[in-house]
Amino acid sequence: MVVQQATAALAQIDGWIAAEQRREAERRRGAEIRPPAPEWLVEVGLNKNNLVAVHTGDCWDPDKRARPVTRAEALDALTRLQAQACSKCRPDTALGVLE
Repeated sequence: MVVQQATAALAQIDGWIAAEQRREAERRRGAEIRPPAPEWLVEVGLNKNNLVAVHTGDCWDPDKRARPVTRAEALDALTRLQAQACSKCRPDTALGVLE
């Protein structure tokens, strides 16, 4: 009886280990295929034509309507289009734009 219970417990533990190894492999695959974070983000308004703010790519504060842009587009948004610079990540400082 004890041998049977130990064998069942060992099989259960082996199942847990295999499931955890599968989850870890999936997590690694997901991290490998994830695209790199954008360097700059522009947050657009509700009408999609109004630029609200410029953020660095690693900013924690952009809205759901933020989209990735190039460095040139971020500079253009700050200088010519008069978009606000995020007060948390300060992309204007990172881009070298003085107000």
